[in-house]
Amino acid sequence: FYDAKRKRIYVSGGEGFVDVIEQRDADNYKLLERTSTAPGARTSFFSPELEQFYLAVPRRGEKPAEIRVYDAGK
Repeated sequence: FYDAKRKRIYVSGGEGFVDVIEQRDADNYKLLERTSTAPGARTSFFSPELEQFYLAVPRRGEKPAEIRVYDAGK
C-alpha cells in the first residue's frame, strides 16, 4: 500500500514481517523499517484517513487469528 502523505510503501508478504519503504524520488527507495509480525500474515489494509495499517494474522495451532493495527502516523 502507498502512503502518499509520507511517501511510504507498506509491504506484507506472509514471510513474518512488514517492510516500510520510503520513496525518496521517482526512482529511489530505501528500506526504513522491517517489523516482525507472524508467519503467514499477509492480508492487509492501509487507511490513509486513520493513518493505520491493519494486518490479518492467521490462526496458528492454539493461537487464535487476530487483526494487528500499526500506527503509520509515527
